[in-house]
Amino acid sequence: MFRRRRVAILVLLIVGVAVSSSSSQATTSSAPRRNTVPAVGALPWPAPTKPMSRTLAAGLIPQDQESLIHHVHAHLDVFLDGVRQRVPAGLGINTKDPAVHSFPNTAGATAYGGIRVPCKKPCISPLHTHDATGVVHTESPVDLDNTLGELFVEWDVALNRKCVGGYCTPEWKIAIYENGTKFAGDPTTIPLTDRKEIAIVIGKAPPKIASSADFSAA
Repeated sequence: MFRRRRVAILVLLIVGVAVSSSSSQATTSSAPRRNTVPAVGALPWPAPTKPMSRTLAAGLIPQDQESLIHHVHAHLDVFLDGVRQRVPAGLGINTKDPAVHSFPNTAGATAYGGIRVPCKKPCISPLHTHDATGVVHTESPVDLDNTLGELFVEWDVALNRKCVGGYCTPEWKIAIYENGTKFAGDPTTIPLTDRKEIAIVIGKAPPKIASSADFSAA
């Protein structure tokens, strides 16, 4: 009788260990993995379909054509695990307006602008991209620099100290560089002054962070 009880206890212990092991494996396999693709906000980030609404959301006033009273250019690089990502053409521009011209450019994508005759209704933000080179244009009737935060509101992409789009710390490393120097403050406050080079690095960094950019075609 004692031997039977001992066998029964051993069987129960073995079953308990098996169940515990199975449960542990299930928990491990279902745990989120680091650096997984975000469910929302993953690259690529296209230009929004309602650019004038996004312009207003950024606190800017849409115009019926480009204004060159305040005309400066900054450059934006976005890297994901060391690979440069495309900053889309037409940010802040209603590319479907008949007064907005389209033309090819060296970035391998259609560029937009050249509004010779004013649009019948506002069609362009004072802060915009004409092409996909990463050059950001401020063409404004107001002598005031725009900010990186305003650009990202127009782009409809989240930007703060911890997140860029759907990529957030600690799952993803986030680093911001201004003219080649790491920026530790709030990235939305970075002014888009003339010839400014900004790099946003998500995950693994590229071999080199540029401190300047080519504005010869701007």
